[in-house]
Amino acid sequence: MSTASEDRPRRRRPYAPRVPIEQRREQLLDAALAVIVSDGYDRISIDAIAKRADVARSVVYGAFESLGLLLTALLDRQQARAFERLLETIPDTADLRDPGAFAAETVRGMSAMLHQDPDTWRLILLPPGNMPTVVRDRIEADRERFRLRVEAWLSLALAGRSAPELDPQVLAHALVACAEHFGRLALTDPGKFDPARLISQVRLILGAIWPPPC
Repeated sequence: MSTASEDRPRRRRPYAPRVPIEQRREQLLDAALAVIVSDGYDRISIDAIAKRADVARSVVYGAFESLGLLLTALLDRQQARAFERLLETIPDTADLRDPGAFAAETVRGMSAMLHQDPDTWRLILLPPGNMPTVVRDRIEADRERFRLRVEAWLSLALAGRSAPELDPQVLAHALVACAEHFGRLALTDPGKFDPARLISQVRLILGAIWPPPC
């Protein structure tokens, strides 16, 4: 005679169709990123990732031997993606001869970047208070790398100009800080400043302090 517990149907684990290992790893990294964005670093776990990806724990362990290795892979992937996409928003150095055109292309590119991958940029521009030190250090290192790249571009563009005398290092810090501020607004209040409005104002400001050569 069967018992009530034996009669009760068992809850099945999520079935994960067989997929190439690299595709599975990308799926799990996406799930881990979604958990961090929605719940913070304190809630990240193998169970949370498996639940978000709708797979069993064994599937996660089949792709990554430990939570630490999974998070390291996620950090490496997001860092590479973010820096590559950030560099793509900056026009060629030759375009810096016209600051208005340079600003327009940069704002347009950054707006598209934020729209295409908001989760990555939320972690960078709106980091949770429980962000691990290693992640925070990597973000700051990339921020400095980008500032130095902007400074180098500005130095080339300003070479040979007599007036006004602009300091590439100070200007690079100001432009990066300004971009981050409006990036945060784009993520938290996307309707406040549309790209066309920002482009118009940046053209006027840069055109006043940095007029194109005659």
